[in-house]
Amino acid sequence: MKMKGAEILIESLKKENVECMFGYPGGVVIPIFHYLFNAPFKFILTRHEQGAVHAADGYARASGKVGVALATSGPGATNCVTGIATAHLDSVPLVVFTGQVKRSQIGNDAFQEVDITGITRPITKHNYLVQDIKDLARIIKEAFYIASTGRPGPVLIDVPVDVSNAEHKFSYPEAVHLRGYKPVYEGHSGQIKKACDLIASAKRPVIYAGGGVVISNASKELREFVRKTAIPVTTTLLGLGVFPETDPLSLEMLGMHGTYYANHAVNESDLLIAVGARFDDRVTGDISEFIPHAKVIHIDIDPASVSKTVPVDIPIVGDCKQVLAEMNQIVKQPKIEEWHAEIEKLKREHPLTYDMTDKGMIKPQYVVEEIYRQTKGDAIICTEVGQNQMWAAQFYKYTQPRSFISSGGLGTMGYGFPAAIGAQLARPDKRVIDIAGDGSIQMNIQELIVAVQHRLPVIVAILNNCFLGMVRQWQQLFYEKRYSHTCLNFAPDFVRLAESYGAVGIRIEKYEEVIPAIRKALEITDKPVILDFQVSREENVYPMIPGGKSFKEIIMRELA
Repeated sequence: MKMKGAEILIESLKKENVECMFGYPGGVVIPIFHYLFNAPFKFILTRHEQGAVHAADGYARASGKVGVALATSGPGATNCVTGIATAHLDSVPLVVFTGQVKRSQIGNDAFQEVDITGITRPITKHNYLVQDIKDLARIIKEAFYIASTGRPGPVLIDVPVDVSNAEHKFSYPEAVHLRGYKPVYEGHSGQIKKACDLIASAKRPVIYAGGGVVISNASKELREFVRKTAIPVTTTLLGLGVFPETDPLSLEMLGMHGTYYANHAVNESDLLIAVGARFDDRVTGDISEFIPHAKVIHIDIDPASVSKTVPVDIPIVGDCKQVLAEMNQIVKQPKIEEWHAEIEKLKREHPLTYDMTDKGMIKPQYVVEEIYRQTKGDAIICTEVGQNQMWAAQFYKYTQPRSFISSGGLGTMGYGFPAAIGAQLARPDKRVIDIAGDGSIQMNIQELIVAVQHRLPVIVAILNNCFLGMVRQWQQLFYEKRYSHTCLNFAPDFVRLAESYGAVGIRIEKYEEVIPAIRKALEITDKPVILDFQVSREENVYPMIPGGKSFKEIIMRELA
């Protein structure tokens, strides 16, 4: 029996066991929406295509499944670009469908025509322009396979409207065979043995775990590796939760706004074991000064990431989960009692803290700490980007993978709230909280109606300092306190804004109001809540290693 291309698309999604799809309609995707009407999976109508891709991204990160989004051609497709780039830099598995004009009109500047495959080529793992209805089912099968295997990433499929309306017999492939694409999952046994021998002789080793541990579901294997070796662990921003930050061996996050003891330990280490991390510039700072005494073991599924930034002594290309499982069979604990004692001393002398002597406006760090205490650490925290993101990373203690969802590589303001919607749909058993800034929350605030419509109890905790806080902090420290266009004194009333959408809004202006407000928000289970915390206006994120500098130049408090 023949089907139209639009129906083949829906049937293919059913074969991929898609449970949730995000998007926005438009002219050339009307045939697809015609068959979506009776689709057996949930379609979430967002209010902007960027919100749709971010929501699909949050869904993917929270669930471990492939996120799926759909948009029309032209502006619908270009509105997806920021979301696709966000997923690309953070290795998130997405399949994004865009509509396209008729094949005969491509290249003729037709209404709402844009070369979206050309635009997104640098920010997708792969992309397709469907030229023949006969290829549609195969392309979808390949897209889901490419997006979810090896180092994951977004795949875009551009579907001309005449392909959606064409007819062909539906047959979904059983398997995928792609020349030149063969991800390596098993690590080289010889390299694994060399790594374990080096670990056994180390005196000051540190494990540096990244988002790849989350992606490969290797948290269990990492924790076993730490039990066997007793090596301290630091994580990247996107690795938060792969090792419990409540454990004495946790150094918490490293890098520009990481803990003093994490950065010191890495700087003084004689062996750095990088697991699913890519040595990005926010971690390394000045490369010439980074890990001056250390040998490097690097475990990563992407061979292009190994030795790309930092020279590696023992590269192991493979899946973190499989490689760690093999290492756990033979690794021996090094003699590092003195190293443990040194790190414990560092933790006592340089704790992660903030100044509470000013009892005026609420400290944003205190808000994050109270969210942690009131949720007992059992929530999924999403963030926007900026100071709010860093305080959420520093002062909420993460103990489980996929409990921290944030835009790392691209640093996308406006990401957190739609991502929280996707995460809440993926994990209805969890409370999802978006820790936001008053600047970033306004970039995709329109998605509030989506949370209201679907009765999603997402909590938005706005750390409202009436500034674009992180840019203001840099202006204060490095640009003569010239706050050029970072002051947001003209801002909406977030309580009335929430109420206008049918959500709950609460303004918090005093310390004694913080805990009751968080508790009240947690009691609400059928609609979103905006908590507008009026926080200290010029509070800064510390520690801070200035961009391009080394650990030696770390700033622990206000400059004189």
